[in-house]
Parts: sequence; structure tokens; C-alpha cells
Amino acid sequence: MASATKENKKNSSAKRVAVIGAGVSGLAAAYKLKSHGLNVVVFEAEGRAGGKLRSVSHDGLIWDEGANTMTESEPEVRSLLDDLGLREKQQFPISQNKRYIVRNGMPVLIPANPIALIMSNFLSAKSKFQIILEPFLWKKINSSKVSDDYTQESVGGFFERHFGKEVVDYLIDPFVAGTSAGDPESLSIRHSFPDLWNLEQRFGSIIAGLLQSKISAKRVKSGETKGTLEKKKPQRGSFSFHGGMQTLTDMLCKELGKDDVKLNSKVLSLSYSCDGKSALENWSVSYASDHDKHLQGLSVDAVIMTAPLSNVKEMKITKRGTLFPLDILPEVTYMPVSVLITTFKKENVKRPLEGFGVLVPSKEQQNGLKTLGTLFSSMMFPDRAPNDLYLYTTFVGGSRNSDLAKASTDELKKIVSSDIKQLLGAEGEPTFVNHFYWSKAFPLYGRNYGSVLEAIETIEKNLPGFFYAGNHKGGLAVGKAIASGCKAADLVISYLESSSDDKLLKEGPTL
Repeated sequence: MASATKENKKNSSAKRVAVIGAGVSGLAAAYKLKSHGLNVVVFEAEGRAGGKLRSVSHDGLIWDEGANTMTESEPEVRSLLDDLGLREKQQFPISQNKRYIVRNGMPVLIPANPIALIMSNFLSAKSKFQIILEPFLWKKINSSKVSDDYTQESVGGFFERHFGKEVVDYLIDPFVAGTSAGDPESLSIRHSFPDLWNLEQRFGSIIAGLLQSKISAKRVKSGETKGTLEKKKPQRGSFSFHGGMQTLTDMLCKELGKDDVKLNSKVLSLSYSCDGKSALENWSVSYASDHDKHLQGLSVDAVIMTAPLSNVKEMKITKRGTLFPLDILPEVTYMPVSVLITTFKKENVKRPLEGFGVLVPSKEQQNGLKTLGTLFSSMMFPDRAPNDLYLYTTFVGGSRNSDLAKASTDELKKIVSSDIKQLLGAEGEPTFVNHFYWSKAFPLYGRNYGSVLEAIETIEKNLPGFFYAGNHKGGLAVGKAIASGCKAADLVISYLESSSDDKLLKEGPTL
């Protein structure tokens, strides 16, 4: 938690930062800024904080309507968990390495590693040979000869070149549907899997690149002290928290305090009006609250924006009295997703599976399956449901069935019940159903997504003290969103410190 020393830095003369959006990226940014001694105000248009981290407790059930798990691959996540004292509240799934993908209408356990995949019957002999030969078939790419078509290559095209169509259909397709609600042909490899795209630039072969990267990482770690290694090494795999994922954002809100998080407060306009004489309070934030319909204002020194770009385009931003053009922001496609929570009596589920969950490839729609996948929530976390019930979390929609995501609860209940019956042998009606609809679950990292990132960069470059964070840049996962928020906070801190230095230089030394 924030140290007393850092808290004591906060005073009336401390610079103030506005954070727009109280999702996990905004809250992480605000927490880091406050820990650094800055005054911070978070504006959230909705009546709750947490964004896509949304946990519910009801009649002995605990479920998540948004993100269900996260990882701590990013150093910012590890630091945040340590600072907040959340280690004891982490909850790791039982048998999380047991994950299933549907083939021929039934769930099949995914081999745990590449060698097990080659030894299994999950893929055809042709696909196995293509995987084995991949390190020998691909050479380092000459970056000077890379065409525009190549830089805009789809996820499907990239993986098909390296591993064949079957790998795309039965491994890549369900994975991207489960993590981004997208499909391999719509997603850009450069923006969806930047690490793999860069590996191909460096090594040609994905497998050879991964092996080289692991060897290099081991060499770096071998040079560190054992104590440092033990401190930095995270537990492997996905995790949640006791009470659900919202435990994380609830703790962030608690640390920030009620006065620092303004709910039901919609930001309508931002104005930058630096007169060149002062390095302080260059930004003015105008917002409207539900409890007070009158327009209110606040002067701040910097702004971190985490709202969806579609919402940013609705705002009015001015720079020194001139309207700043937001038409440079391209239209962003958002994936709609419905989340269905169902419970079944254990005695009515004839083929229960232990593990994380099951993903449904697009091709399996020909076998009557319409969902994207189902998490075995109470198998992962037994405290999420009474002992006599199985709790399932099922996702419907995405680019595969965007219209179906908007269907009624009754229609979706029938679809989900049918899929769970086929996959797990569930009989009869679910004993409980909850439906939550996300109209903008994920921004689509499409082939033209580079223009979106360029537009964000242009806005940041032309508006001093304005920084963007969130899942529109850097990745969709919870850990990526946290890292994005923390990095934006670091940029704000550097910006404000440089502004203070500039002011001191202009004013000169004082006696």
C-alpha cells in the first residue's frame, strides 16, 4: 500500500491530474500518481468503478461478468499486487492446465506442451510435420523488402503460413475468439501478437525465435542474484481473487478514496490553455454529474484518458481556444459479447470435466454449437458455488455471431443450455441464469489498426500533458491494461517534473 512518506507529500500545492475512466487502467494510473504524491481525480461516467472487472455475489454464488482471470507477466502487475497487499487474496484455478477444444462436436483435452501436441492425435500427421519442419522452412526476413500487404497480414494468414490451416482452425481460431472475441482473418498479426510478429522479423521461424528468446532470458536471469530472482518470479498461470476479479479494482478505489473517484460524472469537454507564463493548471475539465445537472469545472495540470475512443470522439477538446480536430480518429470496430452465467445440479451433469474450460472453434458451428466457449467456474474455484451445483460462464457473440450477442436472455438461455448439454451432458433446465451484455467488449485490432495508434500518437504529440491509456493500445488482457495505465502515469510524472524544471529556469534562482 502507499507508504506514509508518499502520502505526506500530498498537499495543496501538489500538482493535480485528471484521469478519465475508472476501469482498471485508469485506476492503476491514478494509484501510481497518488503514490507519487500528486493530487488525482478520476472521472467515471457510469455509477460504478471497475470497467470490465465486474464481480457479483448472489445466494452463495460468485461470478464474473467481465474478465474472469489475469496473469502477472507484466512487471507493473507484480508491483501493483505487492503494493496493494493482494497476494493473500490471489486465487489460482484448480487444474488450470486442463483446457479443452471442441472437435467433431465433443471436447478434447489440449496437449499441455508442443511435444505432447506432436505425440497426441489432436492434429493430423500433415500438420505435425509442418510444425516439426517450421524451424527449417523459414528464414530471417529482409525488412527492406517487406510489403504493405505483409505488414497488414491477418492472424490467420500468419499462422497458416507457418503451421497450416488445421492449426488455425482448431487452435488459433478458438484462442482468439476466447481472448478477444475476434476471428483470425479480421485480426492483425502485427497488433494482436506483436511479440510473435517481431520474432518473425528477427528469426524467420517462430519456433526457433521462441527457443532463442528462452535461452537469452535464461542467460539474463543467471546473471542475477538468487534473492532477486525469488522476489521477481511470479506464480505461473492465470489467477483471480477471492470474491472475483473486482477485488482488484475495489482495492484500488479504497486506496484512492471516495473523494478522488467521481462516479456518475461524464466529462464533456477538455480545454488546454497554456499562456506560456505558468507551468501549472493548463487544462480545464468540464463535466456533468447525475446528482448535479449543472456543468462543473476543474483545473488540472495533466490528463490521462482511458475512455473508449468512440467516447473520446464525442468530447469537445480545445487548444488555446481553437477546437482540436478529433476526426483524425478512425472508426474503431467493437466486439459485442453476451455473458451467460448458469448453474446445474451436479447430478444432472453426466459428463463433467475438470479443468479451466472449453473453447469452440468456428468450424464446430456445423455441429450445432453456437457459443464461443464455456469456463468451468466452480471447477476452477470451488468456493464460487454450493457443493451440489456446477457454475458455468459462457460467452456468445463476437465477430462470429455479433447479432446473436444482442439476443434476449430466453433465447441465449436455450442456446447455452443446448451447447452445455452437447458438451457436458447437462440434462434439464439450469437452476439459475444471469445474462450480461457488453456492447463494446473489445476493440478489434484489425488490419488497419495502425491508423488508430497513429491517431492516438498524433493527439498526444499535439496536446501537451495529454496521455492515452487502456485496451486500445498495448493489448486487451487485464495485465496489459494495468501496464498501459502505469506507463501513462510514468509519462505524466516525467512531464510534470520537466514542466517544473522549465518554470524554474524561466524564473531563475531565488534567495
